[in-house]
Amino acid sequence: MRLALSLILLVSLSAILLAAQSAPPKVIHQQQFYIVGITARTTNAAEANPQTGIIGKQWQKFFQEAVQQQIPNKLDYNIYNVYSDYATDRNGAYSFTIGSRVAEPPQQLPPGLVVKTVPAGDYAVITTEKGPVANVIIAAWKRVWDLEAQNQLGGTRAYKSDYEFFDQRAMDPKNAQADIAISLKPL
Repeated sequence: MRLALSLILLVSLSAILLAAQSAPPKVIHQQQFYIVGITARTTNAAEANPQTGIIGKQWQKFFQEAVQQQIPNKLDYNIYNVYSDYATDRNGAYSFTIGSRVAEPPQQLPPGLVVKTVPAGDYAVITTEKGPVANVIIAAWKRVWDLEAQNQLGGTRAYKSDYEFFDQRAMDPKNAQADIAISLKPL
């Protein structure tokens, strides 16, 4: 009897998790905002190889050099990864910026910091599963690409400015959760 109940519970939980993963993304209208942080150019092909990828190295630099503490007028301690300046699409080069949100672009920035504008518009928002941060982010991007290929993002991807948002849910890097917002073309 206990085994049967355990199996039913396991199957029910699996169905709920599968339904959550297959649910369409939520589409929101986002007002323009600004991020101050460090930036570098990369490609998804470069990121597939730990020897050539820069995103992990940028994260390391962000924490080792206490970049967030250098950001003037930050609104809070949430972290944003902004993907912008796309050369073409997911196969081309793009800028990766890691930083914090500010109310207005500062007049002067410490050396090495840049301002990125995340434009107003509609964004498809995907919430990651919980788990090791690198694993859940990679899995969520694969989901974005699958949804894009199936025309199920809630609109056509704009390749203007996408971002990852890390708040208190990502405090434990071994059990993190974050949101990925994908810019959509106007209807």
